[in-house]
Amino acid sequence: MEDIIAIVDIRAESQKRESAILVGVDRPGLDWPIEESLEELGRLAETDGAMVVDTCVQRLNRPVAKTYIGSGKALELAELAHSLDAGVIVFDDELTPSQQANLERIVGHKVKVIDRTALILDIFARHATTKEGRLQVRLAQNQYLLPRLRGMWSHLVREQTRGGIGSRFGQGESQLEVDRRLVRKRITALQHELRMLERRRTTQSKTRHEAGIYRVALVGYTNAGKSTLLNKLTGSTVYAKDELFATLDPTTRSITLPEGKRITLTDTVGFIQKLPTMLVEAFKSTLAEAKSAQLLLLVVDASDKNSDMQVKAVKDILIELGADSMPCVPVYNKCDLLSRDEQNAIRVSHPDAVLISAQNGNGLDSLTHRIAYEASKDERTVTVRIPFTCGKLIQMVHERCRIIREEYGTEGYLATICVDDQAYAAVEQYLVA
Repeated sequence: MEDIIAIVDIRAESQKRESAILVGVDRPGLDWPIEESLEELGRLAETDGAMVVDTCVQRLNRPVAKTYIGSGKALELAELAHSLDAGVIVFDDELTPSQQANLERIVGHKVKVIDRTALILDIFARHATTKEGRLQVRLAQNQYLLPRLRGMWSHLVREQTRGGIGSRFGQGESQLEVDRRLVRKRITALQHELRMLERRRTTQSKTRHEAGIYRVALVGYTNAGKSTLLNKLTGSTVYAKDELFATLDPTTRSITLPEGKRITLTDTVGFIQKLPTMLVEAFKSTLAEAKSAQLLLLVVDASDKNSDMQVKAVKDILIELGADSMPCVPVYNKCDLLSRDEQNAIRVSHPDAVLISAQNGNGLDSLTHRIAYEASKDERTVTVRIPFTCGKLIQMVHERCRIIREEYGTEGYLATICVDDQAYAAVEQYLVA
């Protein structure tokens, strides 16, 4: 079984970098120019340890059903791969199982044919470190693998069709059905484990909510600098590196704002255009952190020429998650790489945005004040007198509320405080004029 799953993993066993050819179809209506999309695909391939040696683009109204790029172009691609001694051909869009099988027959068994989905799955498998992250990746891998099993056993099926000795046992179809059952069973088991972990995560989120802790989630395109920003704001040491999908597992840290309000910051997995649907499904329990937050910080790489398209890709995924109605603050990171005129242009086109550099700390004070404003926007200021016999309520006020003025008198604890709706309900009976 593990041998079957390993087919999805395209990493070379040796330390030698594998030569890769990138292939894309330029067709009308693309969200991204094909050159930009292939450039990003090249970064993905390099993140996974490959070395891009060439790219191949074909202009079509729509992909060819049988071979995606057409049989003539596929033959040219096979010759190119052999002349460059390429080990893998990576297609920019997801291939159907039949397209992948047909292309593999044309280019020969020495050259692997994979698509963007398989490449991203492999990067996720490389970078997942927690138990939940590894389970989510394994689930997505199995879901990707299931419809492709027939192509993996096609050599046995071909032997059957020849007839003669040894052709009556149906070993190809029998093995295919066995493997399908094994993969389906594995998918069910992984889904069960992830549901158990999701319940635990929901309980933790509920506990934070009941404790009155304001929840902020960092979302954004991969490599926008979310982990670096989390480290700067909280003083933590979350792994951060200048590569795509450097971190996958959500990390939550708590900080206390200057006015005394305690909040949590959660770093979520980075998004990307054409993020495979199976990955979104597998990582829904992780991405639910964004949906359960009270504020989203949409971190944008201001220095990237495709920043507007990246923001659109992130918002599309937030819509898919049902988190598009959440309060959201655009945070343009890496502004130290921009000129003053470029920064002013962002302020004009995105007046609601906060411009920062997480690397050198520029603008972080403004961001902190903006978070504090958003966190207290729905609060109200009240004065309460709480009897000393209500010790737990007084403790709640100190833990959850922002205290403007307080004093301990003979009639009890007198304080002017800022409260949210939940805290207001708890102290309402002790309000004074």
